[in-house]
Formats: sequence, structure tokens, C-alpha cells
Amino acid sequence: MNAFLPQTYLLGLIGLLAIVAVVGGRQFLRVRRDEQSLLKMEQAKVASSKDAGALYELASVQLRKRLYPQAIVTLRQAIKRLNNEPDEARALIENALGYALAAEKDFTTAVRHYKAALRAKEDYPVAMNNLAFAQERLLENEEACALYRQALVLDPKNKTARKRLTRLERSAAKEKTSNQSSPKGPDGRGF
Repeated sequence: MNAFLPQTYLLGLIGLLAIVAVVGGRQFLRVRRDEQSLLKMEQAKVASSKDAGALYELASVQLRKRLYPQAIVTLRQAIKRLNNEPDEARALIENALGYALAAEKDFTTAVRHYKAALRAKEDYPVAMNNLAFAQERLLENEEACALYRQALVLDPKNKTARKRLTRLERSAAKEKTSNQSSPKGPDGRGF
């Protein structure tokens, strides 16, 4: 019985190390692939390209690498170079620009770009989720709830919208309960 304990411990440790090695290796390969893509695009001078698609690809790599200021500049260039692209392309680029701006905590401008994405493609649940989140950050919770509900109508399996909507509804219920239970004086403050 006691002879199996060290073997079990070693097998468990080896298994854990194997899992860590696989996860670490995948992350390393992902970062390396993004670095190579970014290097190839910079060598090909994609940033000065007139093709909105190529600029969007460059911005996507920049977003994955969390280079938000550079991605914002690249996506703005891509929007300027949208000519005869379909509305879906405009929606993708506007949504990505809103995401980059939201990552930089510029929620007001992000809202404007999310709305532009939804004008380009009305049934775009990702942009709707992002717009609702930005509205939530701007403390416009009622609008955020309405947007999450719309996203659930478009995509009933949308886990993000369901989770955020539940959280907002709970906090609204708590706030309503706390406002009703606390006595208020004539000036609106508690005693």
C-alpha cells in the first residue's frame, strides 16, 4: 500500500507537467505566429496599403498582441479606404475599432463605432454585446439591458448577453430594494 504512494505522486506530477508543457507550448506557438504575421505585414508595408482588408488583418494581429493605439490608427485607415466593400466588412472594421477604443477606456467613442457597425449590419450580435458593455461602462444600464435582450433575440444561445443581463437585472433589483427600505428625509438623503 505504501509502495504505491510515491509512484502515484510521481505519475500525477508527470501528468501535471505534461499538461503545463502542452498549454505553454500552444501559447508560445500562438505568440510566435502573431509575431511572424506582424513582421511579414510590416515588411510588406501593409500599413501604407490601400486595401481595407489587408489593413483589417494587420489590425487584428495588433489587437491580439494588445497594441491598441496602433490598431486604432490602422483601423481608422481601413475605414477611410472602404470603397466598394460589402456592409459586412464595414461592420467588422467598425466593431474592431470600437473594441480597440473600449480597451483604451474611450467608451464614448467606442459607442459611436459600435452603432456604426450596427447600422452597417443590423443583425450583428457581437457588436450589440460590445455596445451594451460600453453603455454599461457609461452607467446607462437600462439601455445596456435593452441591447442585451436584443442580442438574445438574435442569438438565443448568446452566453455573454445572458450572463451580463442577469447581472444587470440583479444589481437593479438590489438597488431598488435598498432604495425602498432606507428612510429618506425631505432633502432625499437618509436620516
